[in-house]
Amino acid sequence: MSSDVVTLEVSDHIAVATLNRPPVNAVNWEMRDRLIEIFDAATDRDDIRVVVLTGQGKVFSAGADLKQRPDPAKHGAYWQHNRLTRETGNAIKECTKPVIAAVNGAALGAGFGLMAACDIMLASDTAVFGMPEIDVGLAGGAAMLNQLFSKSFTRRLMFTGDRLPASELYRLGILDSVWAPDQLLPSAMQMAARIAGKSPLGIKYAKTSCNLVELMPPKDAYRFEQNFTFELSKTEDAREARMAQLEKRKPEFKGR
Repeated sequence: MSSDVVTLEVSDHIAVATLNRPPVNAVNWEMRDRLIEIFDAATDRDDIRVVVLTGQGKVFSAGADLKQRPDPAKHGAYWQHNRLTRETGNAIKECTKPVIAAVNGAALGAGFGLMAACDIMLASDTAVFGMPEIDVGLAGGAAMLNQLFSKSFTRRLMFTGDRLPASELYRLGILDSVWAPDQLLPSAMQMAARIAGKSPLGIKYAKTSCNLVELMPPKDAYRFEQNFTFELSKTEDAREARMAQLEKRKPEFKGR
């Protein structure tokens, strides 16, 4: 597997994963394998506390590579492809480190799905979003869209293939913020630095809580979080956080 299809740079506990298939960063099998590799490894790497996902050039990702479709006549081919597609998003969601999307241009279809799998989503004011599957003989994306949009918007995007500008997603509360293209990555890195400065254990518990409480009734979710808070309170990082607050100094977290 080539590491060039998604590049990875790590500095000061921040990893930047960059989709790198010019000209439009179309998602193929090699890119999916590489993304899964990166995010699975990030969970285990102590030198990574946050991941920023972005794209090279002026397009985040125009979607799946239509030149690389499975042959439905070949037994098992489609199911293997679908499994890899699902696991790409799951690798991002299940990574214990927070993932910030810095969407630098069009995010369509599978590219939109990559962004939606991230924890925090920033975009440039040139970015557009859509699910063009209906226009290329495919159908998919409703499960992802339902997590972000209302019933009406989900169906509009699925049935029409319309593209929405970043300003509209910001208006709907889906994007955290929208930036001029030259300010997007610096802004994402600023946010990443703030998160990287927090307790690694605290962040791990926080992301796990965010992922799992979505699946629970409110009563059970609150109890689940209370259990996490109790376990976290016994760690060295929690004690360090309390002492740093009392002593009015910057905490020094060790991830223990």
